[in-house]
Amino acid sequence: MTTHNVDSRGTACPGPITDLIRAYKKSTLGDTIVLMANDPGVVPDSRAWCDRTKNELVSSVEKDGNFVVTIKVTGKKG
Repeated sequence: MTTHNVDSRGTACPGPITDLIRAYKKSTLGDTIVLMANDPGVVPDSRAWCDRTKNELVSSVEKDGNFVVTIKVTGKKG
């Protein structure tokens, strides 16, 4: 299992989700993607993406205007 750290700070929508999708394409089942962004839309966008792709939104944390979204890759065929 690999953790993919994705730093999208400084980009606006759709940048963070585009970066998330790039990391997802490189991931395998069971990997974790940690997406960092300062666009507040990243939280609802990530939640919607997880619902649509059947991946698990583990957590979303905001601190000082920065958001860290953690996703477990569960919606990918092995």
